[in-house]
Parts: sequence; structure tokens; C-alpha cells
Amino acid sequence: MTLEDKAFMQEAIALSRKGMESGEGGPFGAIVVRDGKIVGRGNNRVTSTNDPTAHAEVVAIRDACKNLEDFKLEDCIIYSSCEPCPMCLSAIYWSRAKKIFFGCSRKDAADIDFDDDFLYQEIPLPLEDRKIETLQIMQTDAVKVFQEWDEKIDRIDY
Repeated sequence: MTLEDKAFMQEAIALSRKGMESGEGGPFGAIVVRDGKIVGRGNNRVTSTNDPTAHAEVVAIRDACKNLEDFKLEDCIIYSSCEPCPMCLSAIYWSRAKKIFFGCSRKDAADIDFDDDFLYQEIPLPLEDRKIETLQIMQTDAVKVFQEWDEKIDRIDY
């Protein structure tokens, strides 16, 4: 960890406080950095936008992608005030960021009633054992669109 990493983490922490104090959402902040410059910022906005996906990391990734005009963040580093939840971790992987720094642990988050452990337990379960009923239907019809995508010449792969 460098002094620069500490400075970027301070920015993520400051965003977590600012969002919390302004009533935008929970105490979470994140930034995306490329080549030593902040290219995306986000704080939790779940309650202010009525969007359960508006976690700090997702907001920061959306901001960075908009600012960079690219859906890939391959040369970027994510600084998050808290260990990313499963959704945010997935978004970070999909963005192809190269590194993650985080402040609070998921246990720290659970201690203030942001408990992601439930999700970590659900993911490996067979579909029939999950808390939310999950049923596969019309696979034959749905897979036709996948086949069309597979044959599409002008597609943009990601």
C-alpha cells in the first residue's frame, strides 16, 4: 500500500460519510482510479433512488464507464470503504478492474446490520434450496436468442 493508495481510500471513505450525512443512503463510498486519476465516484444511493442496486461500487463503476466511454475498466483500481458485497464484487469482475482495495470488512458491515452473509450462503445452494423460488421455464425459446447472438456478425463481445 502506497501513500497514493491511502489518499484514494480516504476519498472513498469521505464519499461514504458525505452520502450518509446527506441522506442518500448507507455509509458506503467507492472510487475508480485509472493512471493515478479518479475517473468514477459513488456513494450508496439505495434509499434516495429506491434502487437496491445503487451500491457505492456500482454507482462508481457506472460513473467511470460513462466518463471513460467504455464498459471495460481493465486498467482501473477500485477503492471501496467496505468489502464489496456479492453483487458489487460481481460488477467489479464484470468491469474487469485489476485491483480492489477496501476499508471495512463484511463482518464490520454485519455488525451494523448490513449482513451480506445470507447472500454468500445462498449462492452455492441448488436452485430448489434457495429462499427465493427459482424456476427455469421456456429454455428452448430463450436459447434461440442465444443462438442468434452466437451467429451475429456485428456483435460487440464483452
